Amino acid sequence: MAVYTDVPAEALEAFLARYETGALVSAKGIAEGVSNSNFLVETTTDRFILTLYERRIDIAELPWFIELMEHLARAGLPVPRPIRDRSGEALQEVAGKAACLIQFLPGVSVSQPTAEQARSAGEALARLHLAGAGFTAQRQNGLGPDWWNATAREIASGLDSIEPGLAALVKSRLADVTANWPADLPGGTIHADLFPDNVLMLGNRVTGLIDFYFACTGLYAYDLAVLHAAWAFPRDGSAPLPAHERALFDGYESIRPLTPAERTSFPLLAQGASLRFLLSRAQDWLAPQSDALVQRKDPLPFARRLEHYARAS
Repeated sequence: MAVYTDVPAEALEAFLARYETGALVSAKGIAEGVSNSNFLVETTTDRFILTLYERRIDIAELPWFIELMEHLARAGLPVPRPIRDRSGEALQEVAGKAACLIQFLPGVSVSQPTAEQARSAGEALARLHLAGAGFTAQRQNGLGPDWWNATAREIASGLDSIEPGLAALVKSRLADVTANWPADLPGGTIHADLFPDNVLMLGNRVTGLIDFYFACTGLYAYDLAVLHAAWAFPRDGSAPLPAHERALFDGYESIRPLTPAERTSFPLLAQGASLRFLLSRAQDWLAPQSDALVQRKDPLPFARRLEHYARAS
């Protein structure tokens, strides 16, 4: 989440007039994240999240995301339900941008998860995979291996300005990972970005899975590798936390056991997950949006994760 586009109060009031949500009380921009503009909106009846779609998203694919979130919410997962207006439309336009009003869920995103919270996140991801099996519409991963290669070429000349040797690390690991990327593992609908800031919790209980705008059709074990990279390391990526690792896998496999092939491929898949976030963060680091309320994220913790997974493989 982030804020790239300002929404005047008058425009927001006109937008809310399309809904049965009551009158505007307040609206506040949310700085976390990097891709969309997000606001916490309070009305006389409830609280909502307003998302304006900005970057790394194809507007033509938005109905897919909306239908996925509705499917998962109907399946009983703690996924925010897109709010439809009086005419039944969920996809709107605000301040010249495609937009959606979304249910507000209780809970907070923890910055330093405990092992027990990592277990709960693993369970929640496995439940998402099982529920998503009933969602038959497919979407290609726009930030998969093809994007990794294209982005690495685009920013190659700037990588060593972030850290000497980073360009060589990316080049060598990218060649190995893409050459050996598995194609025959179990898969279906995945979240592909289930970091702690996309999980709401009350204590150790998951109360919300949010920000589905990188969701796609992909390998379940790759999605678990993203979760592992995000939850099983300290924030600096220096070394994995053994208790968090065990808890995360135990939680996931209590709902959906991994196959032997998924276990064998996991270090390679985790390198792919590290490359995806290293490259997207490096791209943003080298070309920051100076006029946006957004927190730029350091790519180097994912270079350290990448090196760890490479050694593990």
